[in-house]
Amino acid sequence: MTRLLAIDTATEACSAALWQQGEVLCRYQVAPRGHTDLILPMVAELLAEGELSLGQLDGLAFGRGPGSFTGVRITLGIAQGLAFGADLPLFGVSNLQALAQGAHRLSGCERVLTAIDARMGEIYVGGFRLHQGVMVIEEEEQVLAPADYLAGTASSWEQGAGSGFVTYPELAARVEQGCESVPFPEARDMLPGALRALQAGEGVSAAEASPVYLRDKVTWQKLPGR
Repeated sequence: MTRLLAIDTATEACSAALWQQGEVLCRYQVAPRGHTDLILPMVAELLAEGELSLGQLDGLAFGRGPGSFTGVRITLGIAQGLAFGADLPLFGVSNLQALAQGAHRLSGCERVLTAIDARMGEIYVGGFRLHQGVMVIEEEEQVLAPADYLAGTASSWEQGAGSGFVTYPELAARVEQGCESVPFPEARDMLPGALRALQAGEGVSAAEASPVYLRDKVTWQKLPGR
């Protein structure tokens, strides 16, 4: 029986999900702050509900970014701590991919443009298509101003998802059916990609797990005193 835990704190939403051979248990809360205090109780609740210990899991998926610099670090640090203690493989899943997977789950769409508000007048953006039940990358993930994205591509997508469409409604010009109500990624939508990676033996150790910021250099430059 395959058992997989997923956690995410990379955006304003904090979430966790547990997969047990087709059954999914979830926790989700939008909370701009306090993710560190929320995520571990969520994990504990899911394990208790599933009558499992960490050591009985086959792996742990985490939102590897892009997203809030602090949020991504929280996810990674907690995932590493949990995985190290239970000797579990880790599976980093793109937060943009999770948005696309969520849009597919809700509407059945197969080509999704995802955009997360990256602040500083920019978005994290990526395009995904459905392949054997899992959203896979079709248009590379990048960080740039919405106007630059719109000027640089003429691609048309079935739907849009993510907070970037809320902040920059002009992005809807690139989607055909409007934007599904998926403002933030959810841990449960990281499970399909993580399960495929688990089956392919693509997990990494806690020490090898790494985040994807897309804009890490710019983020550090904006910190006072750096």
